[in-house]
Amino acid sequence: MNAAAEDLLRGDQRGFEIIDGQLREKLKGMEAGVVGVRLLAMLQTHVSRTSLGHVLSAGCGYQIFANDPTRVRKASGSFIARGKLPDEKPFRGHSKIPPDLAFEVVSPNDGAEEINERVVDFLGAGVRLLWVVNPSTRMIHVFRPGGGAALRSAAEELSGEEVVPGFSCRVADVFADL
Repeated sequence: MNAAAEDLLRGDQRGFEIIDGQLREKLKGMEAGVVGVRLLAMLQTHVSRTSLGHVLSAGCGYQIFANDPTRVRKASGSFIARGKLPDEKPFRGHSKIPPDLAFEVVSPNDGAEEINERVVDFLGAGVRLLWVVNPSTRMIHVFRPGGGAALRSAAEELSGEEVVPGFSCRVADVFADL
């Protein structure tokens, strides 16, 4: 049975995505949850102070994939710049507008192929900056459209670049207390 995007808006389906017409559970462990909330809080603090746009949690579904309009993906966190939403107000349901920034926190059950699919999907849908956050290595992979990529270690800074102007944090702070 194929799933519909609206199925994910029901209470019992919130932890799922739709990939190739099928519900796929997005499992995250405790460590990934802590790291994701920490990075969301850092991002939200900066975005609120600068009025740059909207920070969205892992619960926001994105239905933005031209090659599969029924596909719904959920990033661990995301940011949509001011000026992209009608009247600057979030709307009900899944976003049909790609985030400018998305990040994924890797859990032990996430395979390399699955993470690569997520990167390809989000960048192909128009995401301008994508972070893959890996608690086990304490590193963050930074991806940009067109194949630009970088690796940030604990000793380095993570930047929002031109996508989230003025945002930066130490990579080590993202993984603090782990």
